[in-house]
Amino acid sequence: MLGALGQILIYIVPFLLVLTFIVTIHELGHFLVARAFGVKVDRFAIGFGKAIFSRTDRHGIEWRFGWMPLGGYVKFSGDLDASSVPDQAGLAELRQRVIAERGPGAERDYFHFKPLWQRALIVAAGPAANFLLAITIFAIVFMSVGTQLRPARVAQVQAGSPAAAAGFQVGDLITGVNGKAIKDGGEVTRTVMLSSGDPVRFTVERQGQAVELTATPERREENDPIAGRVKVGRIGLGLAPAPGDLRHVRYGPVEAVAEGVRQTGDVIGSTLTYLGRLVTGRESGDQFSGPLGIAKATGSLTTAAVEANPDPGAIAINLLLTLTTFAAILSIGIGFLNLLPIPVLDGGHLLFYGYEAVARRPVAARYQEMGYRAGLALLAGFMLFATWNDLQKLNIFQFLGGLVS
Repeated sequence: MLGALGQILIYIVPFLLVLTFIVTIHELGHFLVARAFGVKVDRFAIGFGKAIFSRTDRHGIEWRFGWMPLGGYVKFSGDLDASSVPDQAGLAELRQRVIAERGPGAERDYFHFKPLWQRALIVAAGPAANFLLAITIFAIVFMSVGTQLRPARVAQVQAGSPAAAAGFQVGDLITGVNGKAIKDGGEVTRTVMLSSGDPVRFTVERQGQAVELTATPERREENDPIAGRVKVGRIGLGLAPAPGDLRHVRYGPVEAVAEGVRQTGDVIGSTLTYLGRLVTGRESGDQFSGPLGIAKATGSLTTAAVEANPDPGAIAINLLLTLTTFAAILSIGIGFLNLLPIPVLDGGHLLFYGYEAVARRPVAARYQEMGYRAGLALLAGFMLFATWNDLQKLNIFQFLGGLVS
């Protein structure tokens, strides 16, 4: 029983802490920009369901924590429904009610009567806060701890592999991939993983000469210690820096922020690449993960951080670095997801605002309702699909068996 409890603590508690932190930052983005524009707010909530903590401040804003910590929301005064985008008839009714209750001019405090550009900024502020969080975390890590650059030196070439067919040799230093300069072997690995079936152009330094090679990654199924079973592209190269290759770099504030922006951009770029390959049929959707997969990844990272060094101080530092870096990556994913043009997500609101900007009127209530129903169904279907992927990748029955053993 103690073992099961320990497993639950390792997998569930860090996941909930990281997720709650990211959701709070996301909702604070909406909240702070809304308040900057003078919008009246009724509630700031983290989690859903019955409140386990609730307090109303002097501005009349209820600060609330729900028992189900898997999301959050900001409720603006006058929200007619979950969409927060009433049509013209709803706006007229709301305006009359506000004026009757609070007097002429009071409607200017309400989100729905703010200029379109302000409403758009308020909605976009949530995902923007997620991206800013990631950039900030990366920048702090690059300034305080630095990063270890491991140049992409070829240490092994598998016989009969795409790399062997392309002409790679042990000792080659990969300096570019698809025309992009490479500083670290991880960049090579990420590109190859997302390029199965597509030729990849490599620039290699060999005995002081630049050599151009092309290899097409093969799709292979592997057991990743963090993500579980995954299908990725491989060309059959083993990368390991030579003794003189390793460099530890610590950046100044400006460089660290620039690196944080670059790192965030790389994650977004990888996501767009995967989605593009998914749409064109070159990838399956088996790499999507839901809460189970994220919890498994968080637990695996936590375990690795604890086992890296038994010293309590080192464990604390490793845990902090590991979980904050993972929070940065997850924050980018949540920010990107929320920008998708799906009703009920921030991107869906922005899509409606785009229509309003062109047509000079809000989307009709009937179409909004249809859109939100479709959006909810799409999100529910996506969550079921992602959960099924998690069950497949993680071999959940073996995982659950480990909890009760």
